[in-house]
Amino acid sequence: MNQAHQHIVQWQEQNPALAHRGIDESTWGALNSTIYPGANPNSILLAVDYCRARGLDIMLKPVHLVPMNVKNSQTGQYEWRDVPMPGIGLYRIQAERSGTYAGADAPEFGPLITKRLGSADVTFPEWCKYTVYKSIGDKIVKYSALEYWEENYASKGKEVTPNAMWAKRPRGQLAKCAEAQALRKAWPEIGQEPTAEEMEGKSLGAERDITPRPTVSAQPAAVQSLQAVITAEQKQQLINAAAMAGVDEAYVCQKARISHIDELQQARLGAALNHLKELSVGGASHE
Repeated sequence: MNQAHQHIVQWQEQNPALAHRGIDESTWGALNSTIYPGANPNSILLAVDYCRARGLDIMLKPVHLVPMNVKNSQTGQYEWRDVPMPGIGLYRIQAERSGTYAGADAPEFGPLITKRLGSADVTFPEWCKYTVYKSIGDKIVKYSALEYWEENYASKGKEVTPNAMWAKRPRGQLAKCAEAQALRKAWPEIGQEPTAEEMEGKSLGAERDITPRPTVSAQPAAVQSLQAVITAEQKQQLINAAAMAGVDEAYVCQKARISHIDELQQARLGAALNHLKELSVGGASHE
């Protein structure tokens, strides 16, 4: 057995949960650092399973991990989780694959409104109308959806101010929401699950939680190893990188969605360091 093959076998033995899903070391590295940077390893595994169940290529990122404030049905408390949700691109692919997609009109927008939201004056279109066309027999049928900006925009945490993307691209983000609704009307078989674009910044209530709740001890060893937190040496490395980038620990915690830097998992360290490196050379945004 050559050294390369031995390394592969060793990695698979150390990470059976990943090997069982057909994920090798390079693919896992890409998922952590490029496709879903900064995401919880368990959340990435949920996205992998979501795609496998639907025959989708996860490397094309048809599914997004949306940070959402979810109500725990057992405790009644809200907690932040990464929730796998389809992107608008997946709905477009499914509509095209149906063989009945007959195009769409350019989105129509309502009048611009400027309104005080939180601490900022925000200008946005009141509404967006999106129309798609479906071939049914020898007819072309029109399906339209009308969505309002104020009912869809994502806010900054608990504030009412829109987040960076909705403030910067108010038309583009709203158009995606209207398009998703129109596609669901025309092709209900693609599912009624809201897209990541529609659910960004929203909260989920605990209507009925049917998710299995394994105990920590029942988790595969590979998953537990992915959850291991950074060492004291790695923590210092992260703090030094943050200082070089001109940010503090609070910024790192905010980006990683953790309450304290000691909670950062080792699987997310690489993505965090890469982000700070980009900041230090001016290649990333502090948003």
